Amino acid sequence: MAEETNQNQAGDVGSNPAATAPEKPSADAKAAKKEKAPALEDKPFQEFMQQHYLPALQEAITKEGVPDVKLTFARQKYPIIGFNSAEECWQVIGSWQGGQRQFNVYFPDENIQGKKGFSCHEGKKPSTLESFLIDERKTTLELLVSRLVYRLNGQKWLGRN
Repeated sequence: MAEETNQNQAGDVGSNPAATAPEKPSADAKAAKKEKAPALEDKPFQEFMQQHYLPALQEAITKEGVPDVKLTFARQKYPIIGFNSAEECWQVIGSWQGGQRQFNVYFPDENIQGKKGFSCHEGKKPSTLESFLIDERKTTLELLVSRLVYRLNGQKWLGRN
């Protein structure tokens, strides 16, 4: 009889209803569980840029000590000196100090995962078009914002410089 008591105290599976295996969820429950909201980066390009990227970038640059930054998102020609292109592409254009400091981020593929470029200038048109985020496997909102702030800081344009 002492043996039976020890088995029950040790957790005899047969006598403990909580230790039995739970029932498998139905197929409907599994399907509902797998459905996740799409990632911000999977939204249509223009929607992502206007509703998520521009506000996040505005906030990040303002936090860096540039309260008068103006950001626009437009489809226009490349403003590079000596770059004769009739081609237009989507661009994020940022400026402050009355337009004296300006940068452009170019999206020729209309896709944040595609090719991207960067240019900047102080007071006159830019003369160099740089590649931007070319080594990244997956571009995210956080990455787009942080790397642009990092690049502008490298230009010594932000408040902490």
